[in-house]
Amino acid sequence: MNIASSNERARAAQRLHEEIFQDGAQTFAVLDGASAPGLLDRLEQWKPEFICLYRGELKPDLAQVAPYLIRLEPETELTAWILSKGWGNHWGIFAIANADLRTMRQHFRRLLTVYDENGKPLLFRFYDPRVLRTYLPTCNANERATFFGPIREYLLEAEQPAEVVSYKAPAISSV
Repeated sequence: MNIASSNERARAAQRLHEEIFQDGAQTFAVLDGASAPGLLDRLEQWKPEFICLYRGELKPDLAQVAPYLIRLEPETELTAWILSKGWGNHWGIFAIANADLRTMRQHFRRLLTVYDENGKPLLFRFYDPRVLRTYLPTCNANERATFFGPIREYLLEAEQPAEVVSYKAPAISSV
């Protein structure tokens, strides 16, 4: 990584910090343990409010690579670590919502499994920003509403990590 790209990533991470902590809302990250080296160790060290998206007791090797839902606070070591080291490395996505951790986990767990044309269940890695920025623009209104659920905005890295991509929840229309 050259100095220019490092500086661009740092500026993008600072802009993201400003955008993800909005008044009156909770800020969550869904991070992929397979992409974020040492994630579980950091979570255990800093003890934020977090939970694995997979159900049950996991074997240690699976626990290291599982996706985790984390409620972020603005001025913590964990948030600084995620933004400085994870931004541009497809560690995960950010969600802004007026919901608690339990509600968010229920919502995200419903998104984890999709089915192919033969009805075979597949893991949907929506928490990978490369996947989400490809998937969301293809959704129709009902799919988009389902995908957003309690979330008012998703924020994630663009293909060029110096940019922040934002997807806002669809407006609810009354007839």
